[in-house]
Amino acid sequence: MTSRKTDPRRLDVSAVAADALTLEGRWPLSGFARLQDAVVQDSDVTWSVRGEQRAAPVAQAGIWLHLRARAQVWRDCQRCLQPVALELDLDRALRFVADEATAEALDAQSEEDVLALPRLLDLHELVEDELLLALPLVPMHALCPQALPTVAGMLAGDELPAPAPHPFAALAGLQRRRRD
Repeated sequence: MTSRKTDPRRLDVSAVAADALTLEGRWPLSGFARLQDAVVQDSDVTWSVRGEQRAAPVAQAGIWLHLRARAQVWRDCQRCLQPVALELDLDRALRFVADEATAEALDAQSEEDVLALPRLLDLHELVEDELLLALPLVPMHALCPQALPTVAGMLAGDELPAPAPHPFAALAGLQRRRRD
């Protein structure tokens, strides 16, 4: 291991993998521009990354980063429309290859994420990308804090609203009068 200072915003992935370095830290969630609507309170994203270089005889040889990140974000529940806290816990293995064409070819046939090796990687941007991908498509409470209005609930005590008249009912009446 080497004692050189590494900047997570300008990460030399090859050097991190060659030295098998582990980096960790915290960033404020408010510092992630594309997650601004998910920030309700001041919270942090905790992250760690570990580099690995696998030798050539192994089927998946190359440069690897193992990324872990944790954050709590807020979204609107799609059932009750109240805020719901979502715990995001990432654990990703990222394989880096020489160029985009190789990454595209390998990504289609492998389980792990395959990326083209950049000269310098912005780890902050990568963590933000992965957090966005980890968000559920339809965020919901396991059990909503408020009872939701239902037809069954309305039948139990409330009167059902009168059905709205069909918009073409008046037109049908006019046509009948015309024929007569």
